[in-house]
Amino acid sequence: MFKKKKHSTFEEHIKLTKLFGQADGATKASYVVMGAANLANKQYLKGIVFLGLEIGWIAWLITMGISAYHNMITLGTHAQRLVMDPKLGIEVLKPGDNSMLLLLWGMLAVIITVLFILLYRINLQSARKIWELKQAGEKLPTLRQDFASLLNEKMHITLMAIPLTGVLFFTVLPLIYMIAIAFTSYDHNHLPPKNLFGWVGFQNFSNVISGDMASTFFPVLAWTLIWAVIATVSSFFFGVILAMMINAKGIKGKKIFRTIFILTMAIPAIISLLIMNNMFADGGLVNTLLMNSGLTHQSIPFFTNPTLAKITIIVVNLWIGIPATMLVTTGILQNQSQDQVEAAEIDGANKFQIFKSITFPQIVFVMAPSLIQQFIGNVNNFNVIYLLTGGGPANSNYYGAGSTDLLITWLYNLTLNTADYNLASVIGILIFILSALFSLVAYKKVSNSGMEAL
Repeated sequence: MFKKKKHSTFEEHIKLTKLFGQADGATKASYVVMGAANLANKQYLKGIVFLGLEIGWIAWLITMGISAYHNMITLGTHAQRLVMDPKLGIEVLKPGDNSMLLLLWGMLAVIITVLFILLYRINLQSARKIWELKQAGEKLPTLRQDFASLLNEKMHITLMAIPLTGVLFFTVLPLIYMIAIAFTSYDHNHLPPKNLFGWVGFQNFSNVISGDMASTFFPVLAWTLIWAVIATVSSFFFGVILAMMINAKGIKGKKIFRTIFILTMAIPAIISLLIMNNMFADGGLVNTLLMNSGLTHQSIPFFTNPTLAKITIIVVNLWIGIPATMLVTTGILQNQSQDQVEAAEIDGANKFQIFKSITFPQIVFVMAPSLIQQFIGNVNNFNVIYLLTGGGPANSNYYGAGSTDLLITWLYNLTLNTADYNLASVIGILIFILSALFSLVAYKKVSNSGMEAL
């Protein structure tokens, strides 16, 4: 499908290239004056719209566009400074360039230009269609027919226009802006509007991977991966065991047990995590019960000891992760074919062998996409870390991160606490690359395994 689409795009490009040498004067004029072919063939409204948008773009380019591009390259040349006011006889603050706004307007200028290029291509396609219809001796569509097509064969374009515009300006533009920040010096020493920041290339990436930030990045990355693997595997393993126990033959009150565990999902995770934070605090319920029972003589540092804090996070996460796995596994077990199980029992296989060779592989095969999503979700699991430990306890060897911080919570700290937006942007890009690569490899292996199974 992808190759076919690519081929059709290439063919369209060839047709538009050949059109200039074969078509009439009005069609050729459309390469310079948008809408010329439409105006020449009495499609006045469409031609005026094309021409008006071209004039508007040229006017914008002359008045604002060139300046926006220039400012995006320099990111400002005049910093905020004190200037002597001859009338007042004192120094007054004179505003300077705002690098942040200049970069944002530059990104917006790029998007406007890309949109104009797409509009220019649509203009050429319209001119080609008119020429082809005239060559075939067919009647050109009227304005009413063009509008009718927007509610018929082109209905998908009409419906997608507004959502795509929203995605472009509220998703694509901020994303491009965030990526651009990674290549600038936008940190706590270069905060606009007081200070200017500039382009530094890949210096921030080098700083994170092999520079001063490497001593924080790699330990936090290691803990992020360890946490993601353990949190995903433990929730899956115990969820499967719980489902097997509840669905075992002879167990009474299965619906009651399922309802009890589903209740943990009915309570928002944020509330559960806040309750757990209070329960495991130094003066919380758990420590109070342990000391009152004589099992300990002092509070256990569940959140203040680095190792215990990590263990506590993993254990608390089971409360949230197990019920979801249990539900999915229950559905798989209830729909499992009993023919294979009965055949294995006739051959003398015990329950463990049946689980190992039949039941468990089926569960893994069905839940593989979900497990991949859970792993990526745990890599970016902001809530569990932030609401339980806040990334603590503090670690003097790390820059802007605590002992339990993940990459995503470190990014949060770099943004709001230390104001190192360039480093935060680099971390965001690296998280995306890590998640994307893992997803691509994992989904490909799952797909290949599925094909082999079939």
